[in-house]
Amino acid sequence: MLDQVYPPTLSRRAFAILFASSLIMAIANTGLMSLLPVIGRSLAIPDTMVTSVFVFSALMWAAFTPFWTKAADRMDRKTLIMISLTGIVFAKLLMGLVVTAGLLHMASPMVILALLVVSRGCFGALGSASTPATQAIIGEGTRPEDRTQAMANLAGAFGLGTVVGPFFAPLFVLPIVGLAGPLYVFSLMGVAALVVTWRYLGKSLPPPLPVRTADGEPQKRVRIWRDPRVTPFLWYSLLTAACQSSIGLTLGFLVIDKLAIEPVASQGFIALAMMFGALSGLLGQWGLIRMFQMTPRHLLRWGVALAALGNLIVAVAPNYWSVVVGFAVACLGFAFARPGAAAGSSLAVELHEQARVGGAFSIVGVMTMTVAPVYVMLYERVHWAPFAVNVVMMLGLLVYAYTNTQLRNADPKPTSRLETVLATVERNDSGGV
Repeated sequence: MLDQVYPPTLSRRAFAILFASSLIMAIANTGLMSLLPVIGRSLAIPDTMVTSVFVFSALMWAAFTPFWTKAADRMDRKTLIMISLTGIVFAKLLMGLVVTAGLLHMASPMVILALLVVSRGCFGALGSASTPATQAIIGEGTRPEDRTQAMANLAGAFGLGTVVGPFFAPLFVLPIVGLAGPLYVFSLMGVAALVVTWRYLGKSLPPPLPVRTADGEPQKRVRIWRDPRVTPFLWYSLLTAACQSSIGLTLGFLVIDKLAIEPVASQGFIALAMMFGALSGLLGQWGLIRMFQMTPRHLLRWGVALAALGNLIVAVAPNYWSVVVGFAVACLGFAFARPGAAAGSSLAVELHEQARVGGAFSIVGVMTMTVAPVYVMLYERVHWAPFAVNVVMMLGLLVYAYTNTQLRNADPKPTSRLETVLATVERNDSGGV
């Protein structure tokens, strides 16, 4: 039974491909996030209605995730990752064609908006296939004491994508294709990732663990949403993701208004702000977590404390560069909080439950996009109000992180010397690295 406690470690090649796939997805998503305010204002689409593109995608993501979560327990995880990448390819291609049609005045702004919503919805339906599979692979393929760093490293792919996506987006706003150019490029990047995954991932992934007890009986399932081991982490992640989504989606509008320049001219400044935020997140996930050997308990506390500070700076920022500083501090907090919640919940459940936990966190993360129009409406009335709400919310979570039993006990349990030696022998015999 030792292999159920300490499975072979995930191969470097498999992790690299998972990292690359997550990176492509992050580049496409954050690139679109930086483009959408400019696209909306260039096509005369109201700010609040522009955010409906993300709302519908989030609803589709939440609707399809339970299906993909069950599939992750039965079928090859490589197939699920390829389905997700296929969603990126087609969604970005369709969105690029729709934006091109809008720039050529081939349809009214409301028709273009509806087509953008449908195109993005394709990504929500198919893109959601990878998250349960990826978390199951990491959870089943890493030892408990290594899991926090592994999840932080994978989360770093999204952080790096947040640098690359907004940085690349202005470079491909070309004379012929205009604002649609980056979307076509993101689609091509998805094709490249799809080919690499199909060609090289092979059999390097651990197979799904049988959902059975040691006696061969079917494992009793507990609804994740009602599981006391997991629900504190889900609530924590829900509010943290809402804070992160709100500041990310209002950032573009805030930058445009602070600079008081034409929307297209502000694209580079939006990208620069997002790049600083992403670099701050990478510093945390790839540097500080490892340097200070931070455990989930530390990440849960420091994450929301820094997120509160960052939102406070943005709320009172007098100019563009103050916004950049506040956004970077907030992103450092999110870089701690999100992996902390994911690792803590992963450690709280059994190996065969990893895909289900990953699916639940995937739904929580995207459902916060549904409140984006509320934050944008609040921003339109009082610019500092959304960030003030986030400060209060994050300080409340800080108290929760200190008082909730599950969050206070989120760290991996120490292993005995004998268990460590035996696990190392099994890992070497299985070819894990």
